[in-house]
This record gives sequence, C-alpha cells and structure tokens, in this order.
Amino acid sequence: MSHRHCFALDLKKNTELINEYEAYHQAVWPEIIASIKEAGIEDLQIYRVENRLFMIMEVHDSFSFEKKHAADAANPKVQQWEELMWNYQQALPTAKPGEKWMPMKKIFQL
Repeated sequence: MSHRHCFALDLKKNTELINEYEAYHQAVWPEIIASIKEAGIEDLQIYRVENRLFMIMEVHDSFSFEKKHAADAANPKVQQWEELMWNYQQALPTAKPGEKWMPMKKIFQL
C-alpha cells in the first residue's frame, strides 16, 4: 500500500533562476534518483505556478521521513544537490529556520 504526501516551497522570483531550476529537473543526477527510490518513494512529481512549487510524493509503507533524512545527511551527493538547489529555492514565509519543503494539509477529496 502507498501513501501520498504533498509539500510546498517557493523559488526565488527570478525568471533566469527559475529556468535553471527547471533545467536541473529535466536531468536530475542519477545519485539523487537512486536515493529517492532507495528511500521507498514510489513516485515523486513537482509542479510549478509562478515561483510556487508543489510536490506530490507517493511512498511505500516502509518509507520513513526520519530514515530518509538520515540517509540524505550521510550522502555527500544528496548534500551537494540540496546545496545547489537552495540557490534557487526560498522558504515559505511561515517556515522555521532551515525548513524547506513544508507539508500541506489535505482539505478536500472527491
């Protein structure tokens, strides 16, 4: 069985930076794809409107945010990717220090 999680994050309001960010996501590094799959993430999609990002994650029952964070912290390539992406991203106004992708609350389902 899988579970869905949704998150939001902003990009810096700069067309050139937004285009670069999208280009990186057309050719995500293979090590990043591997880390996503190894964590039990079965599907991951990112959508954009203006500078707002919306991420949908479908995860396997075995997925754990704590294990994913620990694995990411121990993976130099993931850390390099995250540092690079932070050049384009900016936290939502209500984010805590160091918080990037913020979980979204589901408010409706048909």
